[in-house]
Amino acid sequence: MKRTKQKTDIIFADDDIIIANKPSGVLSIPDRFSSHKANTLAQLRDQYGEVFTVHRLDRETSGILCYAKTAKAHKILCQQFEKRKVEKHYLALAEGRFLQKTGEVNKPIANHPHIPGRMIIAKSGKESISLYTVKEEFKNYTLLDVEIKTGRMHQIRIHLKSLGQPLAIDPVYGKTDAFYLSKVKMKTYRKNRTEEEKPLMSRCTLHAFSLKFKHPITGAEMYFEADLPKDFRAVLNQLRKWGK
Repeated sequence: MKRTKQKTDIIFADDDIIIANKPSGVLSIPDRFSSHKANTLAQLRDQYGEVFTVHRLDRETSGILCYAKTAKAHKILCQQFEKRKVEKHYLALAEGRFLQKTGEVNKPIANHPHIPGRMIIAKSGKESISLYTVKEEFKNYTLLDVEIKTGRMHQIRIHLKSLGQPLAIDPVYGKTDAFYLSKVKMKTYRKNRTEEEKPLMSRCTLHAFSLKFKHPITGAEMYFEADLPKDFRAVLNQLRKWGK
């Protein structure tokens, strides 16, 4: 079956590694049951040949991903991730205002016992650590820089939920599945009565912004950033205009 034309941008590539900026809605690796679904690994293999997965992002999360071109580079990079020698920062738009401008969430995460693909905070779960810093404040929302020390599934989403301040858009752990301009303009918003209002953004407000690690072969320090996608930028622009 033909794959979607939605593409992952290449930020950097050499003989050993590939750094990509994955758009929302694209998988990091092929789906086990629907191989035709858009995924970054398939695109990279079409372009470069053999490519190895180092880490992953949720389908709805946009942002930076690292892949390896050789088995040797793959092994070394995976060791860096396992030993927590990689710095991973995300931009997250969360509900509400944070009393503390910086904070740590250290709560173990486990699979939900009854709902596949859902995570919960549980004593029996794996250690999960997230560090957050307030970057920008709005009336009802906060833009955070979140560094994750561990890489658990849905880690930032479930940790923010545990604080009572989930992502601004998160249909699973939050309260809404889309962001509308009318939500920030309130009474000043004028809607065309003949048309239904379209959301500015309709996926999780989470973006893997930066990655810092040592090159697996040369040992040189590598640092990369992935630009925010259009939908996320649009929400922030409107919040800066109407949501202060």
